[in-house]
Amino acid sequence: PRELLDQFDLAERAMEAMGLVVWPEVEFEADDALGTAAERFATDERVERILICTPDKDMAQCVRGSRVVLRDRRRDLTIDRAGVVERWGVEPESIPDWLALVGDSADGFPGLPGWGKRSASLVLAKFGHLEGIPESAGDWHVDVRNAPTLNATLRGQWDDAKLYRRLATLRLDTPLPQTDPEELRWQ
Repeated sequence: PRELLDQFDLAERAMEAMGLVVWPEVEFEADDALGTAAERFATDERVERILICTPDKDMAQCVRGSRVVLRDRRRDLTIDRAGVVERWGVEPESIPDWLALVGDSADGFPGLPGWGKRSASLVLAKFGHLEGIPESAGDWHVDVRNAPTLNATLRGQWDDAKLYRRLATLRLDTPLPQTDPEELRWQ
């Protein structure tokens, strides 16, 4: 809405006045910029830890051990790799696949019918990604009810699942101007 759009410039100027680095994204989503920065600076030895402050599930794919973590301030939780596995039942790298199966209402895609959090977690914990899931449910060897039905849904809606995964996968090529973590320091 125009009323919201009109506030962006003022909000950006206020944040810059507070000494924060601002990335006014037009072509990319904010999550993509955050993911790009996390990826860019995760291995820089001058960076002690990257704390991504959000409860957003799709940002869990950025988690790397205890070096890149999520901070959910509402629940007072810091989520590292073990926390991602505990909370969603899969490794951070499998989060886009998990979201493809169960859906993400915040990002506007429904997931696949019948696939719930538990079934997606159990299957992806074993196979990692959609392509790793055997074509025959008899080869899954995972304690999931209705495996043949879930498999038929996955195979019948394969293109949708891949589309949903693409929508849930962060782009890590956002053109951020900062190449040195010192450029992000609060002033």
